[in-house]
Amino acid sequence: MLAYYIDHFSPFIVEFWNGFGIRWYGTAYVMAFFLGYWILCWFARHGYSELKEDKISDFIASTALFGVLLGGRLGYFLFYDPEGFLRNPLQFFQVWEGGMASHGGILGIVIFTFWYSRRHKVSWMGLGDNLVVAAPLGIFFGRCANFINGELYGRITHVSWAMQFPREITENPELAERAVDACVQINPALNNPDAIVTAAQTSEPVRAALAGILNPRYPSQLIEAVLEGLLLFVLLWLIRTRTRVAEGVTTGAFFVFYALFRILGEQFREPDAGVAFTLGLTRGQFLSLFMILFGLAFIANAVRRNRPAPRPA
Repeated sequence: MLAYYIDHFSPFIVEFWNGFGIRWYGTAYVMAFFLGYWILCWFARHGYSELKEDKISDFIASTALFGVLLGGRLGYFLFYDPEGFLRNPLQFFQVWEGGMASHGGILGIVIFTFWYSRRHKVSWMGLGDNLVVAAPLGIFFGRCANFINGELYGRITHVSWAMQFPREITENPELAERAVDACVQINPALNNPDAIVTAAQTSEPVRAALAGILNPRYPSQLIEAVLEGLLLFVLLWLIRTRTRVAEGVTTGAFFVFYALFRILGEQFREPDAGVAFTLGLTRGQFLSLFMILFGLAFIANAVRRNRPAPRPA
C-alpha cells in the first residue's frame, strides 16, 4: 500500500491551554487583511485609486467586519448548514471553528462596498477594481487554513500525491467505528472520533492505525488555493496594472474567473455532506454559475459606460 501523507497539523500556532490559543484559521484572515491593506495603499500611492491612502485602514477594517466576516458567516449557514443554525444560533459567533462561505463573503463585500461608495461619494466600480485584486490573497490564506485544519478535503483518489485526513472519521460512522476499535488498543481514552483526530496530531501510533482506515483523497484545499488564490491574483493584477480597460472590467473579471476556477476546483473537492446536488452540480458550482452571469453583466455595463479607471499620470 502506498504510504500516503496524513494531514496532522495542529489548528493552533500556539495553544496556551486546552482549546485556547492562536489559531492558524484566524491568523490566515489577519494576514489577508494586512496584505489587502498594503495592496490598496500601493494603488493609492501610485495613482490607481480614487480612495485616499489615509482612508484605507478604515475601509479595510469595515470591509473585513461587515463584508467578509458577516457575509461569509451568513453565507455558510444560509447555503450549507441552515439546520445547524436553527439548532444552535449561537454557533454563528464561533468563527474560530471554521465555517465560512466564500460566496457569502463575496456577496457581503459587494453589498458593503456599494453602501460605502454612496456614503463617501466615491466610485463603486473604482473601489471594486482595486479590492478584487487583493481578495484572491485572502482566499489563498483561507484555503491554506482549511488544509491545516484538515477540513473541506478532496474526493477519493489513488494518485501518488493523495493525502489522508483524520477528520474524515467524524463524518463517516463506519470509518469512525473502525478507528475507535483500532485506537482504543493504543489508548483507552481514544473512544470517540474527536479524541482520535486530536491525538493524530501528535501520536505516530494513532496515525499508523488510521493509515489503513482512511481513504486517500485529493488535497483539494491546496488545489483551490492555487487556482482561486495565486493564479486569480496574478490575472487580476495584470489586468489592473498592465491594461487600459474601462472602470469595472477588473471587478467583472474577478467574478467570472473566480467562478470558473471554483467550478474546476470543485471537481477535486468532496461535496459537502447532506447538501443535495443541483442539476448535477455541487452547491459551490451551482452558485458559481450566477457569479459568471453577474460578472459578464458587470463587464458589459462597464464597457457601455466606458469610464476610464484611475491610473498613474
